[in-house]
Order: sequence, then structure tokens, then C-alpha cells
Amino acid sequence: MLRSEIPPERRIRYELLGPLRVSVGQRTAAISAHKVEILLAVLLIRANHIVTPGQLIDELWGDRPPGRATAGLHVYVSELRKFLGRQNIPGRSIETCSPGYTLRQDTAEIDFQSFLRLLRDGRRAAVEGRDEEALELLETGISLWHGPLLGGFSEGPIISNFITCLNEERTECLELLVESQLRLGRHREAVGRLFSLVSESPLHEAFHRQLMLALYRSERKADALRVYQKARNILSEELGLEPCRALQAVQRAILLDEESLLQLPLSV
Repeated sequence: MLRSEIPPERRIRYELLGPLRVSVGQRTAAISAHKVEILLAVLLIRANHIVTPGQLIDELWGDRPPGRATAGLHVYVSELRKFLGRQNIPGRSIETCSPGYTLRQDTAEIDFQSFLRLLRDGRRAAVEGRDEEALELLETGISLWHGPLLGGFSEGPIISNFITCLNEERTECLELLVESQLRLGRHREAVGRLFSLVSESPLHEAFHRQLMLALYRSERKADALRVYQKARNILSEELGLEPCRALQAVQRAILLDEESLLQLPLSV
């Protein structure tokens, strides 16, 4: 059965872009036992692929596993199957298959996969100059996030690497989204979001550059120059570096009131 053919009340959805949650239809549940939560997170990250007991033990206990770690893992797998069963998710979703375990996704949705598809399609639309479409796709992708990945917990290498990679993808999505807004002349709309982004990621120079441009186009030249000075101070204090060439180029262009700053799109 295709995913689109499943009745809404039977649709299964796993959410990792925020607190880990499992939804079936309109019912949503979270796992209270942290070790079981870690187990489900790893299996979802590696959905449809086998995860070995050794990998799972590393995620659950790091480099200090208990003496009966394998037995403990079996208990947590059993608890996870019971949890999924209470949500009316088939027991075969978690399979034991040599040399470990796998989560069979079947028709279930996993939110980070949806996000990555939207980012891919939005990136392609932006490259091809379809900014309205890109903006819609990227906004939809960002709307899937409901807080820090997995509620902020980070354990072994699989989860830690996943969090690092997905946060990088989120940053790219936001940067592309703002670029599309600026190319569409929606600079005033972008200002509030960009102030939040430079506060959230003060070392990400692209957000400072975008904010300077959005402010300048909103007839706020002095504020744009203050953003540059603040970015310069942060980079100097934190890294001992000067701003990148792109950021310096925008500052010079603002000082000179270059007409290129008002052209859409802007290339720096």
C-alpha cells in the first residue's frame, strides 16, 4: 500500500526534529524511559538498515557498558516493541536480523527524511531561479522543526553525528530561504528572522551579511553598519579573525551606497 493510500487515522509518523515522538493518526506518544528513547532514535536514524548490538551498546552506555550489557539491550528492545505495540504499530517494525536489529519503515513517515527532501527540492528551485517555489518548500521544511533535535539529548557517535549533520542542513535551509526572500524583494520580512539567526549562530557570517543587506534595503544604513561592527567584534573575540571577504565587501558597498546593493539578485 502506498503511503498516500493509508487512512489518516492509521498513518504512522516518527518525529526527531524536536522531542522524540511517535504519532498514529491523531494520537501522539513519547517514551519516558531514556534508554529506550535512545534505542528508538538510533533505529530511526538508520531506518531499514541493520544496527549491530555493539553499535547500540555504544549508544546506550558509551565506553563504560555494564557487565550484562547484551542482556540489558534485549530488555530495552523488548520494552520498545511493547511501546510501539501500545501505539498499534506492528511488532514486526523492529526486526531481529543477523547481525543485529533493524526498524522497518514500510509506509511510516520520519520527519527528518521529509525535511531533507524539502531542502533538496528547495535548493534545486533556488538554483533554477524559482524563488517563490523555493521559499514555499524551504518554509515548509523549517516548519517541521519543533525544537532542538531529539529534545537536546546527545549520546553516542550515531546520534551525535546525526545531530551535527542535521543542524548543518537546517542552517543551509535557513540561509537559502533568506536568500530567496531577498531576491524577491522581501527584505523587511527577513529582518526579524535574521536578527534571531545571528543571535542563535553568531559565528555564521552569511547571516550577518544577509541582515546587513536586508537592513540597508529597508533604509536602515546605520543599523546595517552596526551589524557589521558587532560581527567583527564577535569574530575577533571568539576566533581572533577578521570578517570574511563577502562580509567586508558588503560593508564597503554600504559605505559607498553602491547601486548594486539594490539590485536583485545580489552577488557578492
